[in-house]
Amino acid sequence: MTKDRLKQFFATNQLLIHDLGRVERQLGTDLGAVQEAQPTMTDEDYYPQIQTHLRAEAAQMGKHYEVFYSLENTIRQHITEILSSESEDWWTTEYIPGQIKKDCEKRKKTERESGITPRSSDLLAYSNFGELSEIIKANWGIFAQTYSNVKAVERVMGTLNTLRLPIAHCSPLAEDEVVRLQLAVRDYFRLME
Repeated sequence: MTKDRLKQFFATNQLLIHDLGRVERQLGTDLGAVQEAQPTMTDEDYYPQIQTHLRAEAAQMGKHYEVFYSLENTIRQHITEILSSESEDWWTTEYIPGQIKKDCEKRKKTERESGITPRSSDLLAYSNFGELSEIIKANWGIFAQTYSNVKAVERVMGTLNTLRLPIAHCSPLAEDEVVRLQLAVRDYFRLME
């Protein structure tokens, strides 16, 4: 349980740092919240052929990626905590739908066979956002204690999954969709009130 609490602390800390950084930018001040590492090479040195406007667009999209990264991992952590309280071997029992289990194990195997550093020893880390929603719905009897309504969870997670696509596939979010992302994240946490 200590490992889960540490992960939760880290995720919360990342969200706070992100929010403080936003406040610093809005106020045009330095509160000492964000300390950026000094690169040994500038981006221009590393990939000079990439146009400046694309780098600027990437910086804008990076904020949305950070929000989604934090949210998706917070949801994974929440699922782990809830299902771990039900059973120590929750992954190998009936809590995870069979196809999701197979797909996560296949992704982990593919990653291991490619020779890159594995992202995690935790199989849930190999799940995608849509699968997280399916796990919650498949275990609604347990998650009903946390979330207010299964249809609302479906709707909010569906919206988030749709908004995830341009973020994950290197396309800019339209201004309206940035607002929709902010509202959908708020809606998600409102489901837990």
